[in-house]
Amino acid sequence: MKNFDELSPQEIVRELDRYIIGQYAAKKAVAIAIRNRIRRQKLPEEWRKEVLPKNILMIGPTGVGKTEIARRLAQLSGSPFLKVEATRYTEVGYVGKNVESMIRDLVEISVNMVKKEKMDEVKEKAEQMVEERILDALIPESRRPQPTGIMALFGPQPSQQSPEERKLLRQKREELRQKLRAGELENEMIEIEVEKEAAPFVGVMGPAELEDLGIDLTSMLGNLLPKTRQKKRVTVSEARKILLPIEAEKLLDMDKVIQEALDRAQNRGIIFIDEIDKIAIKSTGAGPDVSRQGVQRDLLPIVEGTTIMTKYGPVRTDYILFIASGAFHMSRPSDLIPELQGRFPIRVELSPLTKEDFVRILTEPQNAIIKQYQALLSTEGVELVFTPDGVEEIAKIAYELNQRLENIGARRLYTVVEKVLEDVSFQAPDIPTKKVIIDAAYVQSKLSKIIKDEDLSSYIL
Repeated sequence: MKNFDELSPQEIVRELDRYIIGQYAAKKAVAIAIRNRIRRQKLPEEWRKEVLPKNILMIGPTGVGKTEIARRLAQLSGSPFLKVEATRYTEVGYVGKNVESMIRDLVEISVNMVKKEKMDEVKEKAEQMVEERILDALIPESRRPQPTGIMALFGPQPSQQSPEERKLLRQKREELRQKLRAGELENEMIEIEVEKEAAPFVGVMGPAELEDLGIDLTSMLGNLLPKTRQKKRVTVSEARKILLPIEAEKLLDMDKVIQEALDRAQNRGIIFIDEIDKIAIKSTGAGPDVSRQGVQRDLLPIVEGTTIMTKYGPVRTDYILFIASGAFHMSRPSDLIPELQGRFPIRVELSPLTKEDFVRILTEPQNAIIKQYQALLSTEGVELVFTPDGVEEIAKIAYELNQRLENIGARRLYTVVEKVLEDVSFQAPDIPTKKVIIDAAYVQSKLSKIIKDEDLSSYIL
């Protein structure tokens, strides 16, 4: 795939089609929104600051692909992505999560994303440093530290190594290096020294409350207190896993990482606010409804554009793309406060999934459910073959269950397929014929009794 910034909206939709079936209107809306972001980056400075993202409100029942569209879009574009539920927040004065914490969580995700990318860039050099540390642990005397300062004058002097001894140690070190690179020493036990993790500071206010204020007290105190080190006895392969991120981090310029992460969060960040319909109920003037409207009022400045303090520095929310979603079966978008409605100008309605959609979901996407189970059971040497009528039967049963019970969209397919393949998964290592054909008759034999019993099907499927 070519660079995401060069993809047209139509190409973005085609990329999303590889993972999500249907919902063309929603895909089109997010493709335009993300493409407008790329266009904004190419504008002159005076225009760039004027062009704000057009936030999107997705309306549709559960399990039709709302979250998946936003998540896949973020993965394709390399954007920091955060999914939150509107119901976890309450207005100031009530017990619950502060709305501003979503921005701090997004920045944390962005920092970790940039940090991982930069660590991958220096991985080769870090691996060399890890190799040296492992060799030091295998032959401690080859890197004996020389005393410095006052210890060099008055402290005990280390026994001087003769040129022959140093040459022998170098030879031994090179021999071990070759064995290490050949993978012959992976199970050897060695002792390594690592920094001990500082315990989180807990005072009158807990770490979560301090984080909500943009204060990282643990880090502040950690810089004042002396670093404590601990020795660990591990195998060479375990030491490699422990030491690689430590050595890679030493090669990073964290100030540059943080600056890039803040810029990415501000200009490319995507926040997906789920269940916004649950805070859209009209207020009766008392009870939890008051807090729900309070959450909307607290959300408003963040969506409009404000500056939030985080432990990495101030973050402007003006150019973060907000995608809100909800089923809106108990309320309507017009039940949101008018100011918030105006901040989600693009409305897209996602349609309920049909039986034909279920057939396509089972077979077409790169990560289709059927392909997942085929891959899982192939590890046991079992070949799963789904016939067209078998797939049709699974789709039909899932669709009918959604109509008869609660409509949970494509999630019903996971339940049905899991039940159909329960015995195969259980008996896989002992199946004499390693080819299992899943046709309509097989599906019926596994599910007919459960489907006939209304009470049983509501519990199991």
